[in-house]
Amino acid sequence: MNTIKSGLTPRQREVLSFVREQRSVNGRMPSTREIQRHFGFASQTAAVNHLKALQRKGALRRLPGDLVPLARREYADIPVLGSIPAGRPTYGEESNEGCLAVDLSSVGIPRNARTFALKARGESMIGAHIEDGDLVIMEFKEPRDGDIVAALIDGETTLKRFIKRNGKPYLKAENPTYPDLVPAMELVIQGVMVALLRRAT
Repeated sequence: MNTIKSGLTPRQREVLSFVREQRSVNGRMPSTREIQRHFGFASQTAAVNHLKALQRKGALRRLPGDLVPLARREYADIPVLGSIPAGRPTYGEESNEGCLAVDLSSVGIPRNARTFALKARGESMIGAHIEDGDLVIMEFKEPRDGDIVAALIDGETTLKRFIKRNGKPYLKAENPTYPDLVPAMELVIQGVMVALLRRAT
């Protein structure tokens, strides 16, 4: 599992693409005024803030007297399908909250992987460094013993560690104040966690 600070927003991706294009054509970074004019920003401050965010997220690197785009990365839009309890299971409905642009190389998954993201709610997985409000990136695949999964257990959804003992699966929290969850009737794994995204503060 990888932990990444943040994906690029759609606007940040557009600014990065413009920076790369201008550097390729003109041999230099566009000025903040040129970025402002191209995107119709109200002030140069907006352009500066986008460049700072791209630096913070590793898409641009500052060299003496210049900013340089790093090697082209392959970004994918991962749909954010609402939130999931990282606490006690609850009934919930899937909702689409837009997409998250993520550098695939940073999470180590192939381009054709079927992925989605969920916002964790609660503190049952703090031992696995999953905090309330974190985004967890999930992949549709079969779980292995010890994987962190999004699961439907007896009709309720939760984020827990998948454990198999003596051929019988159950869900384990990473917080000693939460009990193990043993399915009475049904346990359906909806996705396996492949990355954790913590928004920069």
